[in-house]
Amino acid sequence: MDLERRIELITRPPVEEVITLEDLRSLLETSERPLAYDGFEPSGLAHIAIGLLRPIKLQDLLDAGCRFKLLLADWHAMINNKMGGDLEKIRRVGEYLLEVWRAAGIDPSRVEVVWASDLAADPEYWKIVIRVAKSVTIKRMLRALPIMGRLAGELEEAAQIFYPAMQVADIFYMGVEICQLGLDQRRANILARELAPKLGFKKPVAVHHHMLMGLQGPSEIKGFEEDSRMDLQIASKMSKSIPETSIFVHDDPETIKRKIMKAYCPPRTAEGNPILEYAKYIIFRRMSVLHVERPSRYGGPVDYYSYRDLEKDYVEGRLHPADLKNAVAEALDELIKPIREHFEKDPHAEKLYEFVREQEITR
Repeated sequence: MDLERRIELITRPPVEEVITLEDLRSLLETSERPLAYDGFEPSGLAHIAIGLLRPIKLQDLLDAGCRFKLLLADWHAMINNKMGGDLEKIRRVGEYLLEVWRAAGIDPSRVEVVWASDLAADPEYWKIVIRVAKSVTIKRMLRALPIMGRLAGELEEAAQIFYPAMQVADIFYMGVEICQLGLDQRRANILARELAPKLGFKKPVAVHHHMLMGLQGPSEIKGFEEDSRMDLQIASKMSKSIPETSIFVHDDPETIKRKIMKAYCPPRTAEGNPILEYAKYIIFRRMSVLHVERPSRYGGPVDYYSYRDLEKDYVEGRLHPADLKNAVAEALDELIKPIREHFEKDPHAEKLYEFVREQEITR
C-alpha cells in the first residue's frame, strides 16, 4: 500500500484533527507497522459512539498497516469513580466491552488488549508516572482534567490529579506512536507530545476523532477546551449516563425509532444536527446507500449514495426531517442488529450485559 493511501485511511472521517500531519507522514515513511492505541474507561453500557463509531476508526488504522492496542483503563475508571470505584465491577464492564467490539466486527487476533491494571503492576510504569508529574506544574495538570470529563473545580479526590500523568505514562510505557482518541482526550496527547523529548520518549502523533453528538443536539459551552467549537462538541457528546440522549447497541428497533423521532433535527440545518451526524460518521462509512422511504406525494422513495448529496437535499428543503429520521433509524437498526443479537444468543455475552445493565451508571 502506498504512503498516500495509508495517510488517507488514518485521517479519513471521523478524524477531525491530526497533530501533526507532517509527523504522521514522517512516521509512515519510516515505519511499516507503527503502533497505535485507543483507551477506554469501562463505565457502562455501550452506545453507538463506542459500539459503531470507534470500530470504524480502529479498522481504518488496521487497514493502514498499524499495530493496535486497546487499553481498558480500569485503574483510570476507578480513580474517576466509575462503577462506584469498584475495580472488580469495572473489570467485568471491560469484559463486556470486548464482547461489544467482537460483535461489531473487530478481529481480536489483530488487536492487543491491554488492561491498565497490568501496567500498574509494574514498578517501571509508576516511575514514568512520577517523571511525568515532576515535569508538569499543578496548574498544567489541572488544565488537563477535562480528559476525564471533569473541570478543575470538580476535583473530588487527590488521586484524580494523577489521572493526566497516568494517561501520558500509558502512552510512553506502551511505546505508542499514534494516539487515536476522541477530541476530548487531546490535552493528554498534547502533553505527551510536549514531554516526550524532555523525558527521552518518542513523540506520538495525535489523531483525534469527532465526538458524536447526543440526540438532544448542541449543549452549552462548558470550558473543556479553549476553542469554542471543540468545547461545544465535547459538551454535546453522546453520554451513557443520560439514556434518552443515546442510542445503545442493545436498543430494539422500536426504541431506536422512538429516540430518533424525538431527537433534535432542525429543518434545513446541517450544523449541530445529530441525525445528519449519524449519517455522516456512521451510516455512510458502513453502508453504500441510505434509502429514504416516503409517499409519492412528497417525492417518493429516494436513495442517497453519498453524505454530500443527503446534506444538500436536506439543507435545500427537499428532504423533510421526519423522512430523514425514519431512514436513519432503520439504517442504525440494521447496523446495531448483529451486536444486539450477539448478546441475545451468546450466554456469556448475555450474562455480562445483564451485569452491566444492573449497575448504577456513574458519571
